Amino acid sequence: MAGRLYVVGMGPGSYEQMTIQAARVLEQAQVLAGYTAYVERAARYFPGKEVLAAPMRQEVSRCRQAFARAAEGAVTALVCGGDAGIYGMAGLVLELAPEYPDVQVEIIPGVTAASAGGALLGAPIGHDFAVISLSDLLTPLEVIDRRLACAAAADLAICLYNPGSRHRKGYLKRACRIVGRWRSPDTVCGLVRQIGREGQQTRILTLARLAEEEPDMATTVFIGSSAARAVNGRMVLPRGYRLGEADAPERDVQEKDAPERETP
Repeated sequence: MAGRLYVVGMGPGSYEQMTIQAARVLEQAQVLAGYTAYVERAARYFPGKEVLAAPMRQEVSRCRQAFARAAEGAVTALVCGGDAGIYGMAGLVLELAPEYPDVQVEIIPGVTAASAGGALLGAPIGHDFAVISLSDLLTPLEVIDRRLACAAAADLAICLYNPGSRHRKGYLKRACRIVGRWRSPDTVCGLVRQIGREGQQTRILTLARLAEEEPDMATTVFIGSSAARAVNGRMVLPRGYRLGEADAPERDVQEKDAPERETP
């Protein structure tokens, strides 16, 4: 192989929320490539590397730059916030990979905002849930609306990424209005801002109050299912355990691990 390209999810913010595998890869890398803010963060933790930084909306050229350095023999890490495969660069890199047959690609997972933000709020995605981005840069707004409606109709907890920005006002209000067709205005919801970074904030509020918020790109939003509860100041989505009773058999685990049987 002429080179190796790692696509690394660095987690939501702090070094402590980076996986050990990601830290080891970034320590070994010779080149750090990616969106400017992510590269700058990686360079603080792992100085002395060659840096290839590019602004937003230059994702394809950014990936090609990383491939080019890897093809020249440099161990290259294309860094992403959160998880590289969740609204990250992993998919685009793999789409471009056939053009660079001499480069070996490896995806390094990271902690995504749904799990990191969820832990700060409590346990808002302890049962079935959907993750939906409200950014319409790459997805038509009508498609986003349809996905919101389907998730709400299925009574899934919903985690919203990219709920707003300077150029996208009112998107969260629109989302709350769609979800509100199936959810009570008193549905428990949560906001987490600046996960793992300075200025980190959490709030638990109702769906009605959530619709009045104007979040930024650094905010992750959680909309509870009809079962969501606020317990001692934490947001909880119960899985269905009967408190105070003897533990029921772990049927889901038993069924999953059972050997396949032929149908008579």
